[in-house]
Amino acid sequence: MRFTLSGVGMPVGVNVMAITRSAAKTATPANTPLPVFVWEGNDKRGVKMKGEQQSRNVNFLRAELRKQGITPTVVKPKGKPLFGAAGKTIQPKEIAFFSRQMATMMKSGVPIVQALEIIGNGHKNARMSKMIGAIRADVEGGSSLHEAISKYPVQFDELYRNLVMAGEGAGVLETVLDTIANYKENLETLKGKIKKALFYPAMTIAVALLVSSILLVWVVPQFEEVFKGFGADLPAFTKMIVAASRFMVAYWWLILMIVAGSIFAFIFFKKRSLAFQHFLDKLILKVPVVGQIMHNASIARFARTLAVTFKAGVPLVEALETISGATGNTVYEKAVLRMRDDVAVGYPVNVSMKQTNLFPHMVIQMTAIGEEAGALDAMLFKVAEYYEQEVNNAVDALASLIEPLIMVFIGVIVGGMVIGMYLPIFKLAAVVG
Repeated sequence: MRFTLSGVGMPVGVNVMAITRSAAKTATPANTPLPVFVWEGNDKRGVKMKGEQQSRNVNFLRAELRKQGITPTVVKPKGKPLFGAAGKTIQPKEIAFFSRQMATMMKSGVPIVQALEIIGNGHKNARMSKMIGAIRADVEGGSSLHEAISKYPVQFDELYRNLVMAGEGAGVLETVLDTIANYKENLETLKGKIKKALFYPAMTIAVALLVSSILLVWVVPQFEEVFKGFGADLPAFTKMIVAASRFMVAYWWLILMIVAGSIFAFIFFKKRSLAFQHFLDKLILKVPVVGQIMHNASIARFARTLAVTFKAGVPLVEALETISGATGNTVYEKAVLRMRDDVAVGYPVNVSMKQTNLFPHMVIQMTAIGEEAGALDAMLFKVAEYYEQEVNNAVDALASLIEPLIMVFIGVIVGGMVIGMYLPIFKLAAVVG
């Protein structure tokens, strides 16, 4: 028997297949972010309104605006900026803020897809907005949040992904996201303190060297011309400065190549060589004052990261493996991996911690108390807070101590060169007098 549509002499099966093929051609892939359109229009009171919104096409957006009581006058695709069209690089602070927004919205009862849409549309960084749009499309297509963010391992590290997976499995995703947000915010604050401790003296020394180079290349040669008319021997200190100036003027290109090559080699080996990275991390831990700050910072990061991971329900052995890279120092990373191996064969955390010879007695004892009381995460949070405060105090003290030392350093370098240039003039004045 052959069935046909009413008034059309075509088999039903053929027509359905044709419609299916047509729909398949026009369907938008689930994982493709929707384009963004800019619109302008008037509401029911005649008030002009404008905005931007994701939609399949112009017609879909016009229909949606009419449903909201807005008569659209202009609907067009959002143009890309001439410079920086891809957006800025996604920063860790933006990931922390994203976690905070997600936790707040989900606690307020906003569905996860809608929360992702709101955050993505309101983000100023085009690259971040595009990534969130792709995550929303994946979640809307049936993927879990953990599966969706796993496509972006640079922005969402292994620790983040494991915590989200544990939160989804336990049905407490909003709580875990809130914990992650707190963790990320505290971590970024700690990083900022460490950078402040290292950046300020390094930048000051660089400026002093730059000023000295300018004096040697442009100022000292002018004095040298004056000295030639004296007809007397120059002081030894002045001769040394003049010789340095001549060398700088003659071989500035060689010095520049050596400096640039050294910086490039340092960055290259730091990124590519684990042995060189381990050497640097081990060396910086031995530097007076700064080394103690780095020790305290690594302990704080270890304690807070393990506390967050363990609180989320991740097994202890797996948690130690996950957080090993979060300490910020390869010396502590290797120590944590050794702790993981010890805990895997039955040793308590405090015993394995003691074997590393890196953790202070107080940290080991507080960990032991936490294990005995069944409150390891709470005790580790207290350890993290204590050592974060220690880092804050040490950085502030270092800043107060280093300011006068930097002034002395600049005075010795720059002031010494100025005195060296004026010594012949003082000597000549003494002879004349």
